[in-house]
Amino acid sequence: MTARPDEFAQYCCELLAAAGPCTARHMFGGYGISTDGLTLGLLADLGQGATLWLKAGPDTRAVFEAAGCQRFTYQAKGKTRSLGYYSAPDEAMESARDMAPWARLALEVALAARQPKKAKPSKKKQPTGDD
Repeated sequence: MTARPDEFAQYCCELLAAAGPCTARHMFGGYGISTDGLTLGLLADLGQGATLWLKAGPDTRAVFEAAGCQRFTYQAKGKTRSLGYYSAPDEAMESARDMAPWARLALEVALAARQPKKAKPSKKKQPTGDD
């Protein structure tokens, strides 16, 4: 018996509990998994056997790739596009304990993405007061 998509989403929330209490919301034909308003993961390919995709950033991509995780890609207007998400390692899908370091890694990336970006210096000429 295969788990229904909403049951799989709830299971993934339980797996990611090390990052905090998670919720799953319908999003783009799949689910977004978040804690405290921060998106940690996505569930996609629900009709084909769902995959949990975890948020990654420039500093963590190599960690996911070293673990054999695949980057999330999709087709749009005849081109392959990607997002900053990687498949969860197969072995981490077995227990919350095994998923904990991956959940915390995804949380760190989500927290960093929430931080306001540093403002670039304005290229506009500043008033001199002589106007």
